[in-house]
Amino acid sequence: MLLKTFGWSFAVTALGLIAAVLYGGWAGFGVVAILSILEISVSFDNAVVNAGILKKMNAFWQKIFLTVGVLVAVFGMRLVFPVVIVAVSAKIGPIEAVQLALDEQDKYQQLVTDAHPAIAAFGGMFLLMIFLDFIFEDRDFKWLAWLERPLAKLGKIDMLSACIALVVLVITSMTFATNAHQHGGIHVDKAQTVLISGVLGLITYMIVG
Repeated sequence: MLLKTFGWSFAVTALGLIAAVLYGGWAGFGVVAILSILEISVSFDNAVVNAGILKKMNAFWQKIFLTVGVLVAVFGMRLVFPVVIVAVSAKIGPIEAVQLALDEQDKYQQLVTDAHPAIAAFGGMFLLMIFLDFIFEDRDFKWLAWLERPLAKLGKIDMLSACIALVVLVITSMTFATNAHQHGGIHVDKAQTVLISGVLGLITYMIVG
């Protein structure tokens, strides 16, 4: 049963560890092993949420959720998305970005560091919307009824989560983003970058929802 359920997961993890040894030696193996353990540990909460979503679906949509969803979440967000961010921010092709990641780690690190405001704004808005929709949801079972009941009433206001998220985005872009840290210790104004990336994160959340 264990192998039937997690066989592919074990196989992909083993292949990743072998590739890490071949490419980066035992130091690479150690880094990949630590990242694998970290990823597995922080994914338990996702598994609980996903189980709640999956039980409402029929068998067909469960398979779609577990295949397409996992491909997007694991390979898309962990592998493809960082390369795309670097390619767009540095105005280079995706193949060049991959070559930089493999052969010129220092330059790739610099590009990722410089793209951090855009990545943080996009991901931050997406996660903030998940949090706001969660706390404003009206649930049958309440742990803290004195707090959850008024929040559920507020949640009935149309587009409240989006409005709060946009206010947070505007405040962030006018404060922290105007003096964003870049590679080499310099500080630059990234207000426009944060605004655009944050709005794109909000749009992505709404499309996914």
